[in-house]
Amino acid sequence: MSQENRNNGIRNIAIIAHVDHGKTTLVDAMFRRSGLFREGAVLEERVMDRLDLERERGITIAAKNCAVAWNGVKVNIIDTPGHADFGGEVERALSMVDGALLIVDAAEGPLPQTRFVLRKTLQLGLRVIVVINKIDRKDARPHVVLDEVSSLFIDLDATDAQMEFPHVYAIARDGIAQRTVEEEGRDLSVLLDMIVDEIPAPIVKDDLPFQMLVSDLGYSDYLGRLAIGRVSNRAIKANDMLVRIDAADTQQPLKVSRLQVYEGVSIVEAPAVEPGDIAVLSGIDEVHIGDTICTRDNPKPMKRIVVDEPTVSMLFARNSSPFAGREGRYVQGTKLRERLMKETLRNVSLVIDDAPEREGVVVKGRGEFQMAILIETMRREGYEMCVGRPEVIFRKENGKILEPIERLMIDCGDEFSGIVTQKLTMRRGRLVALESHAGNRTRLEFSVPSRSLIGYRDELLTDTRGTGIMHAYLDGYEPHRGDFPSRFTGSLVSDRTGVTVPYALYNLEPRGQLFLPPGVPVYEGMVVGEHNRENDLDVNPCKTKKLTNMRAAARDENVILTPPRLMTLESAINFIREDELLEVTPNSIRIRKTVLAASGRKRR
Repeated sequence: MSQENRNNGIRNIAIIAHVDHGKTTLVDAMFRRSGLFREGAVLEERVMDRLDLERERGITIAAKNCAVAWNGVKVNIIDTPGHADFGGEVERALSMVDGALLIVDAAEGPLPQTRFVLRKTLQLGLRVIVVINKIDRKDARPHVVLDEVSSLFIDLDATDAQMEFPHVYAIARDGIAQRTVEEEGRDLSVLLDMIVDEIPAPIVKDDLPFQMLVSDLGYSDYLGRLAIGRVSNRAIKANDMLVRIDAADTQQPLKVSRLQVYEGVSIVEAPAVEPGDIAVLSGIDEVHIGDTICTRDNPKPMKRIVVDEPTVSMLFARNSSPFAGREGRYVQGTKLRERLMKETLRNVSLVIDDAPEREGVVVKGRGEFQMAILIETMRREGYEMCVGRPEVIFRKENGKILEPIERLMIDCGDEFSGIVTQKLTMRRGRLVALESHAGNRTRLEFSVPSRSLIGYRDELLTDTRGTGIMHAYLDGYEPHRGDFPSRFTGSLVSDRTGVTVPYALYNLEPRGQLFLPPGVPVYEGMVVGEHNRENDLDVNPCKTKKLTNMRAAARDENVILTPPRLMTLESAINFIREDELLEVTPNSIRIRKTVLAASGRKRR
């Protein structure tokens, strides 16, 4: 039996929360209180949101590490995503910690993503500290929310020890934490003290050899690939002779060229890393998340990171439109495949398969939002591609088809609850709970198939006049609930290549809603608008007015066009049907038919 001690100089915690409950803001405040930044320094807000997309959207997409020091104890902090579509990031982040901070909005209470991440945390047996944030909101109800959190712990089968969770009340924006609502907090000392006192220190087993489970990957222009994980059992020193054990239990010898640890948001070199600390190893050419790095004398693999199965798939193929290669740097199918394979090295929840007939690859992930973020990232890197409509991945068990079911929560005005319920019932949804809140707001909870939510977000915003808020998480698999119409309208499809003309667009407006303004290049098979009826309609958006010697163009009446509905990436992904593709380039988003020629579509 190995001897267990604890390294009391280290604490490892993950910060988990629903989207927009103040997680990243709280990390900023912890940096300031710990003295990481000098007094009076001008600091950028949301330091941990390093990606451009994270700053633009105000969400955390990738889990990231940092460290602060408090009263002689090093606290490693992992900022995890709050969206269920990035659940793979959560699972690998939780493999490095001994406890978690659960942040809950004092007005909104625990929402679906709170439940999703907390379930993962409790299943690993981690100690949880609850932070009721934003207690300064006018509609704050901190005591009620604390009771809701307790009920959530019960629903998720928390142990008796986990039910006795410590909690604080906070205003992360002002850097304040306090033990009761009534007292006036001054800073985050209460929270930092609670982390040191309540989160268990990492276990050290001196009689066992060094091991490290690779939980994250990085890249440095100077050092190459970086392997990140928590050191187990014994300390590691630079230049130690080690081996890497992969998924097939194959051992590859390696030598670490440099050893680093986290200090604030930076990485600094260290001669050795203590057991329980999070290490960054460089000099490893080939490594994947889930691999074990250990000593050559006693190689023993650790349990690999297990993530939930993907629920949605999308086709990624090279751009085959007439405009291919005009805007992007990378247009070849091989470049596209290489980039997607590289993504799977960092994102353990993505799976890549070959598409039928070798026409691109099929990317499988957690949801359409995860796919949209991946596409947006790639187009900013200079890639051109065509992507298909998201498709739900079904299971087959005992001869029955099972489909993924989501638990959907919608917050909307009382006057919109009827239309929301009607639309989701048509999509095979079932109303599970209804709760009225102050301010004439209603919270509706549904059990719906995952395929029901593809394209529904825009419809919800239309039905609720932009005021509806929806969140969902995977609730399991059930027998197939039956088919339903996904779109009641067809597409207006250009029948030729040219440039859109005001006169032509004006005459097309009665046919439906247009997606393009005048002066935009189009090609045959490109979708220029949404038809009022169910069928597709081939149209000529380039038609000009014929002139005679009796009338000149200067004497024509002015054409006043209705502003077009400009499609964003996410709205376009939701709009396309099975026979359509989305052409994505660094500068443009175009909806097109899979078969461009009108004669070819009619034969099909």
